Amino acid sequence: MAISEMAPLIVEKAKKIKLLILDVDGVLTDGKLFFDNQGNEYKSFHAQDGHGIKLLRQTGVEIAVISGRKSPVVELRMNNLGIRHVYQGHEDKRAAFAEIIAKMALSVEQAAYVGDDLLDLPIMRRVGLSVAVDDANPIVKHYADWCTPRCGGQGAVREVCDLIMQAQGHFDDIVNAYLQ
Repeated sequence: MAISEMAPLIVEKAKKIKLLILDVDGVLTDGKLFFDNQGNEYKSFHAQDGHGIKLLRQTGVEIAVISGRKSPVVELRMNNLGIRHVYQGHEDKRAAFAEIIAKMALSVEQAAYVGDDLLDLPIMRRVGLSVAVDDANPIVKHYADWCTPRCGGQGAVREVCDLIMQAQGHFDDIVNAYLQ
C-alpha cells in the first residue's frame, strides 16, 4: 500500500517508531502449529517478512519478538534475522514489553506492535502504533491503529516494515539501491 493511501495519523505515528515488536504465531507465521510424532515443532516463515525486517533494521529501527509460546524454531529464525530481543514463553507480555522499553531507553510512543490475538491487546493498547494482521481476531482488529492487507505469515510483517520505512523517508533510497 502506498504511503499516500494511508491515513495521515498512521503515517505520523509511524514516523516516530524506533522499535517494532512482533508476536510470532499468527503474525510471523500463519498461526498453524505442526508437530511430528516425536514432538518436533515446525513453523513456516515468509521470506518477504524476513527481508523487510532486515531492511528496516538497516534504517536504525530495532526489532523485538514477544511470544506466548517457546520454540527452538523461533530462536533459530530470530538469530538468522539478527533479532537480539527475543522473549518467549510470555503469555502475559507486559513484563517483557516493559523490559525492552527500559533496556532501549525508549518511550512507548516510539514502539510499534503487531499482533493477532487477545494476548496482544495489553501491548497494543500501550504502544505508539498498534497493528493487527488481516486475519487477526476481530476484537484485536477493532483496537488496532492499522490492519495490514495481508494475513499473518503471508507478508503482513513486510507491509508494516514498508509502512515505517516510507513514513520515515527511507523507502525510496532502499528501492533505488536495488535498481542500480
